[in-house]
Amino acid sequence: MKKLTTLAVALVASAALTACGSSDTSDEPAVVIDVANMAYSPASVTIEAGQTVQWRFDDNGLPHDVAGDGPLEGILQSELLTEGTYEYTFDDPGTYTYHCTPHKSMVGTVIVQ
Repeated sequence: MKKLTTLAVALVASAALTACGSSDTSDEPAVVIDVANMAYSPASVTIEAGQTVQWRFDDNGLPHDVAGDGPLEGILQSELLTEGTYEYTFDDPGTYTYHCTPHKSMVGTVIVQ
């Protein structure tokens, strides 16, 4: 019984340490937007100023991009991608829209608080 109790305590301690080690998300984006099925998903996200958005491209070989509108035109601009990711850090509060250059019906919004 003592061995079983010792093993249980060791497993709980190990799980706690693993959870603590995995909670550091400083290198991860605030939100991930999937670019697939001819859409940005989710199409609208809300983040805090200074956070990063990552677009993850995977639409069966169909190329897409992220092209900013208004104040981010020419600044928020990825290459045409069929796979991989693109990231952008939004420093200033506001509502920012973007689209896919070859597919004008693909649109998205980032709301920065």
